[in-house]
Amino acid sequence: MSDQKNTTRRDMLVTAGAVTAGAAVAKFGKAPPYQKVLGANNQVQYGMIGTGSRGSYLLKHLKTIDNGRCIALCDIDPDNLKRGVQTIGTGPEQFRDYRELLAKKDVDAVLVVTPLYMHFPVTRDVLLAGKHCFCEKSLVFKPEEVHALRALAEERSKQILQVGLQRRYSKFYQAAKVMIDKGVIGRVTHIRAQWHRNTFARDPWNKPLPPGKTDKQVNWRKYREFSGGLTAELASHQIDVADWMLGSTPEYVIGIGGRDYINDGRDIYDNIQLIYKYPKGQKLMYSSITTNQHLALFNATRTEFGELIMGTGGTIHITVGSDDWPAVGLWYREPAPPKIEKAADTAKKESWVAGATMTTGSASRPLPILLAGDSIAGTESFLEKELKYARRWLYAKGVMLPEEDRNPVDVQMEGFFDSCRTGQRPLADLEVGLADSIAVILSNLTMDEERRVYFNEIDKMGRAEPPAAKPPRKA
Repeated sequence: MSDQKNTTRRDMLVTAGAVTAGAAVAKFGKAPPYQKVLGANNQVQYGMIGTGSRGSYLLKHLKTIDNGRCIALCDIDPDNLKRGVQTIGTGPEQFRDYRELLAKKDVDAVLVVTPLYMHFPVTRDVLLAGKHCFCEKSLVFKPEEVHALRALAEERSKQILQVGLQRRYSKFYQAAKVMIDKGVIGRVTHIRAQWHRNTFARDPWNKPLPPGKTDKQVNWRKYREFSGGLTAELASHQIDVADWMLGSTPEYVIGIGGRDYINDGRDIYDNIQLIYKYPKGQKLMYSSITTNQHLALFNATRTEFGELIMGTGGTIHITVGSDDWPAVGLWYREPAPPKIEKAADTAKKESWVAGATMTTGSASRPLPILLAGDSIAGTESFLEKELKYARRWLYAKGVMLPEEDRNPVDVQMEGFFDSCRTGQRPLADLEVGLADSIAVILSNLTMDEERRVYFNEIDKMGRAEPPAAKPPRKA
């Protein structure tokens, strides 16, 4: 058997071992797994505020989840509200004013799926009403909201607050994190991430206007008074991935944005380029454009978004799945260093060498990121073990790839309801959400002010100025 095949098998075993050893920690942190007992009397009764496109998408997934039951929906748009009721199919009570929904005593938890500028005021009111809260990203919109929500959440520490960053609930991303922590790809030094779209082919932020509606009401993501633009809507997911994989938040960010290609009245940037510097010298290089959707990962078999995690010993290509496409996780070993030739062998070769010699190493074959279900535990039946060996052989040949058994959105929502019942801290908790929101706020600031912005600047931003000292009274 060739050395290449031996190496591939060995590396696949290393990956499987790393993932298996860390699977429980990746999913449950320090707490033991909670054994769910599902049933009608054990469901979290929840309501949702905001049943537009994202809200209806979540409801489509929520209807397949057993540990929560929708009993109330709210939206100011009657069409959105009607669509949400039809999607979930549980006959929920309907509201136009979210405060009336919050007054319902039988609502245990509330999902906040409003436009970004309303995230904080609604989340604040959910917590004040004594409910558990799931809020879509970004968690907050303005600097002052960072400090206010942290203070309020500390006062309401028994209530669960979870943020919609579903990559934290993906088995592929969890496996990649374990690989990184165990040094499988060496020391991680750089991450590249992109979310590219071709809005000239399809623009999801320019929906047709129903009668009587304005562009700001329907396409609010295009306007700064409501939206954080590409940074909040797209980059936030991938900044969170970098923070998670590197185990820290950035020291500073630099970047440039422009309104160069889309002239539809929007005042957000239509293309952004950002570089984040982390404490140990690592860099995240981020790009979001609206003129081309090509993705130079996975042999260009996927488009739009993905992450490239580069270490001294290897590289991970990864992207989250969707309803139509599975998640993909591949990794590549760094090529072995060139062999040092003996002086006698070197003398036989031609004596001339170019001033700038170009050398290339042979590329490594892509290896799948193995999930815990592909590992051999030793407790399998003969048939189960043979099936696992067969799958792994097919993975090594590139015939098929591992697939997650569930969409991370489903895992995310089920995890939220579990946390509501057990008090277990969510994987995407308050501090994860605030760190992500801070990155969005400061990233937009660096592009607006065309300067390096340090992350510790948030400590002084959005805080009330102390009152001016009064002049001394005259005698």
